[in-house]
Amino acid sequence: QVQLVESGGGLVQAGGSLRLSCAASGRTFSSYVMGWFRQAPGKEREFVATITSRGGSIYYAYYADSVKGRFTISRDNAKNTVYLQMNSLKPEDTAVYYCAAKSAYCSGYDCHSGYDYWGQGTQVTVSS
Repeated sequence: QVQLVESGGGLVQAGGSLRLSCAASGRTFSSYVMGWFRQAPGKEREFVATITSRGGSIYYAYYADSVKGRFTISRDNAKNTVYLQMNSLKPEDTAVYYCAAKSAYCSGYDCHSGYDYWGQGTQVTVSS
């Protein structure tokens, strides 16, 4: 069982930045693929970014096209934490952001779904 707690959401002006954090419980954090998703009002939840679990010494990150070049996902296995650095924020980035953990290793598009554990979400609001 993995428990995920997000933090770092808030209100920011367009063009600004926020960093979301997701703290995970458990001793096997490094073995999980970690992802960020978001859900805007009236819309379905969508994939934002993911970072794979340890495959040798390299971690791979994948991003939705809408955030590529603006958002960066990273992880600190010593702290059981995954981060989402969001720069150049736009009003259309407004959503509840969720952290998720996936036990099965994946690559590419396979990392967009199949997550086993979810956090409660943190609100991000970008004003124009």
